[in-house]
Amino acid sequence: MKNNTFNIVTPYFIGIVGGLFFHLCQAPLAWILGPMCFLIVFKSFSSNKKHRHYYQPSYLKNGSFIILGISFGLSFTKETFLTVGPYAIPFLFTTILLITISIINGIFISKLVNIDRNTSIFASVPGGLTEMVAASESLNANASLVTIFQTVRLLAVVFIVPFTIIQLFEPSHFSEMIKTSNHSSNLFSFTWFILAGFVGWLLKSKLPASYVIGPLLSIALLNIIGISLPEFHEFFFIFAQLSIGVSFGLMISFADLKKGGIYCGLYLVTTIILIVASLGGGYLFALFTKLDLATAMLSFAPGGLVEMVLTASTIGANPAVVSSLQFIRLLFIIGIVPSVLKHVLRTS
Repeated sequence: MKNNTFNIVTPYFIGIVGGLFFHLCQAPLAWILGPMCFLIVFKSFSSNKKHRHYYQPSYLKNGSFIILGISFGLSFTKETFLTVGPYAIPFLFTTILLITISIINGIFISKLVNIDRNTSIFASVPGGLTEMVAASESLNANASLVTIFQTVRLLAVVFIVPFTIIQLFEPSHFSEMIKTSNHSSNLFSFTWFILAGFVGWLLKSKLPASYVIGPLLSIALLNIIGISLPEFHEFFFIFAQLSIGVSFGLMISFADLKKGGIYCGLYLVTTIILIVASLGGGYLFALFTKLDLATAMLSFAPGGLVEMVLTASTIGANPAVVSSLQFIRLLFIIGIVPSVLKHVLRTS
């Protein structure tokens, strides 16, 4: 029991130190990137092999996603849907264009180096790591290489995009956390949050990222129909980010990246190309629509929904619009792209 407690608490302790350090350095997404970086470095340079037994119970990780989903949902209003509606179809077409760029990049790399085409394509597409690995296995691609290169892509996106956006736009000091527009704080009103978490759990086998999206949609609906919801204390918001940073830190190691060798650099370059193309698409979208530039860029950025919405809240962009469009992209990439790729690659 003592060992179990030690193996759970220690990564969080390291994560808190990392989060505080990044927070003092005023880094973006400090409570995600700080814990992640400190854990990766600690595991890589620690001579004590006990770190191999560190783990994070699923209830802490999933509970943290629920907290963030609720927080994102609280930022939704009726105007959000009126704003997003006209942009859904053109946004989807642009997403398809960006995926096409990723596939071309993957094919190009497979021509340059000794990596088979299927592995290279699945390593390049900006989908969920788990879904891309599973789809690659069904086509006899090298799943371990897909995992490593998707990890490189994940690291590049969560570092480059928030830092770039923060440099382009002045951080909004009035919003360390996503603003809520509601006022009730009686004990009964918190049962809505429990219900939202239960919805996320019910949808876990039906919806990608259900522990974020289920609560997000539930709370957004309650907010829109006028149910009075309590404010969300900042402590829970920070703890949720800390847990996700710990999750990334436990998942990624330098040893994994070494296995990819020099090829990791190639996939890093393709990720940077994709990021530039995405931000460029966001810029063009802002020119031809009423979306502000920061919101448009973060909506197009090939990062995770959680990281991009948190960045939006930091710089004063519209987190509800960013989460809506990122949700559309997420559903398309995870729900459709793997199946389409499997069909196309089997027949080609």
